[in-house]
Amino acid sequence: MKAARLHQRGGAEQIVYEDAPMPSPAQSDALVRVYATGITPAELSWDPTYSNPDGSSRIPIIPGHEVSGVVESLGAGVSGLQVGDPVYGLTDFYRDGAAAQYVAVHADDLAPKPQTIDHAHAAAVPLSGLTVWQALFDHADLSRGQRLLIHGAAGGVGTFTVQLARWRGIHVIATGSQHNADFLRQLGADEFLDYNAVRFEEQVRDVDAVLDTVGGDTLQRSWRTLRPGGILISIVEPIPEGEPARHNARGKFFIVEPDRAELIEITRLIDTHVLAPTVAKVVPLESAREAFAEGSGGHTRGKIVIQVRTE
Repeated sequence: MKAARLHQRGGAEQIVYEDAPMPSPAQSDALVRVYATGITPAELSWDPTYSNPDGSSRIPIIPGHEVSGVVESLGAGVSGLQVGDPVYGLTDFYRDGAAAQYVAVHADDLAPKPQTIDHAHAAAVPLSGLTVWQALFDHADLSRGQRLLIHGAAGGVGTFTVQLARWRGIHVIATGSQHNADFLRQLGADEFLDYNAVRFEEQVRDVDAVLDTVGGDTLQRSWRTLRPGGILISIVEPIPEGEPARHNARGKFFIVEPDRAELIEITRLIDTHVLAPTVAKVVPLESAREAFAEGSGGHTRGKIVIQVRTE
């Protein structure tokens, strides 16, 4: 099969488009004929991208851990899926991804693909959608009437944050570039702050939660915006031990996990037009290197998607 692979650890410059061995589904796996994969450029810096759970190397590797496609075959012990089913999901970070014509996936990590969107848009959902669901509802336990500050609101995670928070009745304060102001308000942001024009920590007080997709100085300044006992959630860098207590707050860094039940609920929201993925660009598989390079520059509106097959 054709695939985008890396033969050594590095950035987008290490990606090559080449022939690769066909995967075969092990027990409890599904082999998926890939139609599209969403990319997360940061995955090229993650240890699991290049290693097995025991720490041993699995280079060369295939990136792209969001997949949308069709079940090609099934390993032993799989129930609830059939050959030909349209599916999507978040693949195990310790396994090869979906920037290839086929990928073997834990069958339990797959859910029925939303019926109202194509594969390219479905591939933009799993990582971002599950990240936001787990951040807002599993870790922050937010509910109607509470207030949320989201940094990087126009990105892949941010756009889902605004929409899922709106659906749950949470007041959303979004930071971003001015040219995204109207876009974010249309998605459901109640307030918008241009991070180039104002210092958000001087404008925002007593929020129940902050979701930070930026890190660094933005994360540090965010403590000042929280109410006592509020929570700061980071998906980009660990929070130093003792830091939350210094601010009379809670802190959580987490890495998203596949969750079929949550993905099924996200599918329902998409098919009832409550939630819509935002795709910045769709590129062919042979342009994977350029796609990862562009994504690593940041500031894209939504997700860059690699189209492996036309529908």
